[in-house]
Amino acid sequence: MTGAASIPLPERMRPRDLSEYVGQRHLVGPGCILRNMIDSGNLSSFILWGPPGVGKTTLASIIAHTLDREFYTLSAVSSGVKDVREVIDRAKNKSLFSSAEAPILFIDEIHRFNKAQQDALLGAVESGTVVLVGATTENPSFEVITPLLSRCQVFVLKSLEASDLDTLLKRAITTDPVLRERKIVVDETEAIFRHSGGDARKLLNILEIVADTTAPSADGSIHIDNLSVTSCLQENIAIYDKGGEMHYDIISAFIKSVRGSDPNAAVYWMARMLAGGEDPLFIARRLCILAAEDIGLANPNALLMADATFRIVHSIGMPEARIPLSECAVYLASSPKSNSAYLAVDAALAAVEEDKTAPVPLYLRNAPTSLMKDLGYSDGYLYAHDYQGHFVDLEFMPDAQKGRVFYEPQPNAQEDRLKSYLQACWPKYYKKK
Repeated sequence: MTGAASIPLPERMRPRDLSEYVGQRHLVGPGCILRNMIDSGNLSSFILWGPPGVGKTTLASIIAHTLDREFYTLSAVSSGVKDVREVIDRAKNKSLFSSAEAPILFIDEIHRFNKAQQDALLGAVESGTVVLVGATTENPSFEVITPLLSRCQVFVLKSLEASDLDTLLKRAITTDPVLRERKIVVDETEAIFRHSGGDARKLLNILEIVADTTAPSADGSIHIDNLSVTSCLQENIAIYDKGGEMHYDIISAFIKSVRGSDPNAAVYWMARMLAGGEDPLFIARRLCILAAEDIGLANPNALLMADATFRIVHSIGMPEARIPLSECAVYLASSPKSNSAYLAVDAALAAVEEDKTAPVPLYLRNAPTSLMKDLGYSDGYLYAHDYQGHFVDLEFMPDAQKGRVFYEPQPNAQEDRLKSYLQACWPKYYKKK
């Protein structure tokens, strides 16, 4: 028992086959795509994309065990090109002396692999030397190179539902060799489910902490309720719980500090994220969004700087990446603010929802064929550059949307200039006060 108690509960409860696997029924339920792949044995390379603690690593291990495939695993955090090539060479050498199916190469956090590391995988994946299974919490469309992504299917995993968490909770209490001896009684689940955030690993970690720190009642049983969970977590909370509630609180504080024009707070919260091990590219992506959403047309250079920052951070990595991140965060926080572009596109999208079929006026359509010209396509279109000031008063909206104004310039030096131009062009829409 002592040996079992020294192993963390999530590891003790790790499923060994699909019958024990909880969640992701849309992938591994009867007749579903990944289940069919496993049942048929026709395994091709794929990437598992989903939040932490939803079973990506476990699923890869179960597949290898079920299909009796050799299983190699690498972590993108600690492995380099040399490690990738060594594993591929081992797989090649084994295939020379064996007719067994291609081994599975599982790469955790594949989004952290740089281009050179991903390039090193291409040949082996394409030739079938290995079946690549990647796991990522980031959108693979942005983080995985196109040639590799085109050779892999992408399966999206979802946060666990309350019913899944309930299943895991009951199973741990009744089957774990350590917890089942403690007479654990769950009186309330709202707090433990909320703090786990759909993450199985976090749920089991919380359960273990609460069970270890809650005093037994008179009959020797340990009662778990909302108060015991909340009190325990307040005492044991981590400095920066990546993927957890505090993680999102700090991100929120960072975003609001930039939006609120406080460069000092912005750098502080960014430092908290970096010190906690946050992926610097995650921060760089947030800066790109902030530059467009909150600075916008008040300072268009902000988006250029954010984009450059993202590219630089991707190229140089930590620890040097902290410097351009700081420069960009300070610049964005110190810039004038406008959310006019953000409001404009959302207003336009709302208008589109009202009517998705408004026809394009004939004079705005191209007329590449004589039939289209005969039908009136492009007839009446006026080429703006042929007119004084490179402007012509022509209606560009569909009939149902005539007169709608989506973009409202906000009061700042840059948009004041845009407003003056629009007032000269479109006095009926942008009236001078």
